[in-house]
Amino acid sequence: MSVGELSGRRNILVGEMSRPESPLFDFLESCLRHKCEVVIYEAASAIVRMPKTSSRELAPAVSVLQLFCASPKPSLRFAAVRTLNKISINHPQAVTTCNMDLENLITDQNRSIATLAITTLLKTGAESSVERLMKQISSFVSEISDEFKIVVIDAIRSLCMRYPRKHAVMMSFLATMLRDDGGYEYKKAIVETIISIIEENPDAKETGLSHLCEFIEDCEHAVLATRVLHLLGREGPKAQNPARYIRFVYNRVILEATQVRAAAVTALAKFGALCPELQPSIEVLLGRCLLDTDDEVRDRATYYLAVLKTGSTQFTSAYILNGLQVSVVGLERALQQYVRDPSAHEMPFDLKIVPVSAQPITATERKKPSVSVDLPTPASKKEDKMKATRQDVYAEQLRAIPEFARLGALFRSSEPIELTESETEYNVVCVKHTFSDHVLLQFDCRNTLNDQLLENVFVELEPQGEEGWEVETHLALPSLPYNQLGSTYTLVKMPDGGEVTGAFNATLKFLVKDVDPNTGEPEGDDGYEDSYV
Repeated sequence: MSVGELSGRRNILVGEMSRPESPLFDFLESCLRHKCEVVIYEAASAIVRMPKTSSRELAPAVSVLQLFCASPKPSLRFAAVRTLNKISINHPQAVTTCNMDLENLITDQNRSIATLAITTLLKTGAESSVERLMKQISSFVSEISDEFKIVVIDAIRSLCMRYPRKHAVMMSFLATMLRDDGGYEYKKAIVETIISIIEENPDAKETGLSHLCEFIEDCEHAVLATRVLHLLGREGPKAQNPARYIRFVYNRVILEATQVRAAAVTALAKFGALCPELQPSIEVLLGRCLLDTDDEVRDRATYYLAVLKTGSTQFTSAYILNGLQVSVVGLERALQQYVRDPSAHEMPFDLKIVPVSAQPITATERKKPSVSVDLPTPASKKEDKMKATRQDVYAEQLRAIPEFARLGALFRSSEPIELTESETEYNVVCVKHTFSDHVLLQFDCRNTLNDQLLENVFVELEPQGEEGWEVETHLALPSLPYNQLGSTYTLVKMPDGGEVTGAFNATLKFLVKDVDPNTGEPEGDDGYEDSYV
């Protein structure tokens, strides 16, 4: 059997096998003893990709990959360590036997191999080996590019979440990296990692805030300095000695750019609001900011100073500590519509029509439970700009549908929920959009059968003994060809009063037309109705 044939068969076998008891699994195990190295690797990789594989069943593949780690061929070493990295995401214990071999790869001349070895060790290493591992990495990171350093930083974050008692060692290592030269993305990754450690581990707060205070003393990136000042304003007043952070904050008012000075004024105001014993000193510092050359800084100082001098905890809570919990992009869009519509000027602008804030949609999510095994590509240099939130995107889409224009402002959209298994013939994902009196269920559907065309696709809901819920309307999907994503909607009216909870049985209904798999053209005009629970 040629290598190409085995690779193609591997993809088929992995898709067909649901459990290692399959006779096909025995075939893959036999390939681990093949005389060709590439065939052996393809078999090991196929075993790794099998669903629901236990550590015991992975052992033969791990043993083979461990041998490849010592191969004189860089391609085999890279393939082995990359596959071990994948295994460590779900089965870190299965890879611990390879840790000595992985440590030898830290000094590999190929930086890709060394980086993968480092990140794998960070996910599989024991708590007792953290100090030794940090010492080994310290001599390595100075020799790699910023893109590789970011991968290592992400792995350190994952390790710190697993062993929170070792936060001091890892914080010190990150602080050292923070003082080294590097670009914006590199510094941003370190700052976000330190912030995430502070948020997850209260014992690390004092240490992390101290490192960040030292960082903003000589920070050339205004965006990062603003981020740190925001954190100081939120966490600094709750620290054991809040006064120690005020000097670092006020230095930014004296030395930095306009946007950093404005952020520092806001942080000072939060210290004054949360620490009554410091309020007189904060008022003096804010009074000095009234002479700033920028009107934004002066306006903030005037506003916060007036609120603090009222002495009212209600005012300080409402106007300093609790900002507007709305989407900035949604607020901008709502104000533009208000200005353009002359008839709307008869009534004052209602802030309730603005969607509440949500997490922005980003290309990569930094906070992950495990580190990605893919090596980094050079980051594209793009300007920092306001990103539309997921809810803003949904609100814009729903406003464009005339049937739902009467529902008013969108209050909240849920995370996507899978209603079917990924291997089934029809994939359905549900998103719940909550309005004042209705819940709009968005069903994103995909047809995975290449010999079928689905028409008039909608989801029928049947309440499970719940009273008060009323299914008002369906918005069917006219056509759903093979492997295309389409959305159908079901509008449900909430019950009047009481708790708003309910459960429904959902059935996907559609008209099926047989099509030619090669051309995608229907074989006839007739179809038949079908459903999928």
